[in-house]
Amino acid sequence: MPDYDAILVGSGINSLACAAMLARSGKRVCVLERNDWFGGAIKTAEITEPGFHHDVFSAWHPLWVGGAAHAQLGDDLAARGLEYLNTDLPTATAFPDGHASFLLRTAEGNADELGPEWPGVLQRFFPNADLAFGVLGTELWGRGGLSLGLKAYRRLGRTGTAAFTGELLQTSRDWLEKTFASERAHGLLAPWVLHTGLGPDAATSGFMTQVIAVAVQEGGMPIPRGGGAKLVDALVRLIGDHGGVAETGKDVERVLVQAGRAVGVRTTEGETVTATDAVICCVTPTQLYQRLLADAGVPPEVAEGARRFRYGRSEMQIHFALSEPARWDGDERLNRTAIVHLTPGLDGVSRAVNEAERGLLPVEATVVVGQPLTIDPSRAPEGKGILWIQLQELPWHVKGDAAGDLDVGEGRWSERLRERYADRIQTRLAKHIPNLESKILRRVVLSPADLQAANVNLRHGDPYGGALTLDQNFLWRPFPRNPGHATPVEQLYQIGASTWPGPGLGAGSGVIVAEELLRPPPAERAMAKVRSLLGREHA
Repeated sequence: MPDYDAILVGSGINSLACAAMLARSGKRVCVLERNDWFGGAIKTAEITEPGFHHDVFSAWHPLWVGGAAHAQLGDDLAARGLEYLNTDLPTATAFPDGHASFLLRTAEGNADELGPEWPGVLQRFFPNADLAFGVLGTELWGRGGLSLGLKAYRRLGRTGTAAFTGELLQTSRDWLEKTFASERAHGLLAPWVLHTGLGPDAATSGFMTQVIAVAVQEGGMPIPRGGGAKLVDALVRLIGDHGGVAETGKDVERVLVQAGRAVGVRTTEGETVTATDAVICCVTPTQLYQRLLADAGVPPEVAEGARRFRYGRSEMQIHFALSEPARWDGDERLNRTAIVHLTPGLDGVSRAVNEAERGLLPVEATVVVGQPLTIDPSRAPEGKGILWIQLQELPWHVKGDAAGDLDVGEGRWSERLRERYADRIQTRLAKHIPNLESKILRRVVLSPADLQAANVNLRHGDPYGGALTLDQNFLWRPFPRNPGHATPVEQLYQIGASTWPGPGLGAGSGVIVAEELLRPPPAERAMAKVRSLLGREHA
């Protein structure tokens, strides 16, 4: 008898959500994680000073709290100690001239901040919000995508559906400039496209800008009390409580394939684990096709598609432990805001993206300043400060410095280059936070190379699982030769940021595959339909 019904390779949020849904439905599941922690890009650790609990990689959970996985599992997770905290000041942009703009939790407040155009944005968005969010939670290459398309067609008609699709493809620049007169509004919203792996001049970035703006207004910026790892802990506990197994230190080196079907996995220690229904890999195409399926006879066109899969811009994380909270110049609300972007505005974001994509260190990168203590004071000793810094516009291979100041050597992310570029960011931060440099207890910087070393799926320091250009997005993610979550190997599925609906902590791909595996067989569905019809006739 096989060991389990389903094996999940990797323990990212998609994998844990999928495993929890399967286990809760009575399936025997096993999660195998190569690192010594569960959660993939979710990790909370005292990496600076004792008592300072930093979310090392990802940190903010609006996609999780607003997603289908939380809707189904939230009560069970709360019963296992997970508590979410929120704020009325989710995000802002601080501009070089000392002014700031805020995205708030009310439509009225956002009309004051963004301009009189904001109510019209909401009036146009909400009637078809189910279609917009449906796109982000549906297996587009399958029954779900077809059903969603038919729903749009019935509601909007042919020309309306074409217009909706066209608006979905527009850039953030086009949408912002035609919608808002205020350049401050552009600068407030444009940085958010970076959190989707896009830039403001990329196709579909306008759609993502709208979705995020509405989602932040409606849902805020929730985080778990005590750190992001509390979500992971609750999911692992839920899996175990329903008979599932989750193990760290288990590096899977092969998916075992017999007669075209995935039947299990083998670890680097030679252990074989077998499964009846599915092997589900929360990995990149590089890991799946070039390692786990290296000798499985994958069709040549699929193997070539995986080989040509492209990774996006790299990321850097900077963590500060401070002897007192950061004190911002300008609007006092900045001291109470969860996430503050530093940027000159829309053109500044665009310029930094362009420089990074040409292999250059940006002169003026968009700086994401996370302030978790504004929501959860328990993460640091009383009276102290934490800053979580993210830079999403960096090259993997560094050809030069756009400012002409830094010697990039051979173009690798050495310790020296990492620290010198972090110095540039710290200097910019200090112009907005005067007490920053005098109150630093310790600074820890993670370069793109450090991120890749920490997690094999953060390839090239790309936190978004691969470039999200149109040919690797929506219907075509992970790549056109094998879109969707099924693979050429029967009973083998791919989930995670490299698959639709892409990156973030919403666990969308995990939910999609779990629901597919829990779907009754065709014969059982047909019998249920017959019974339903007979019941109506007798009634």
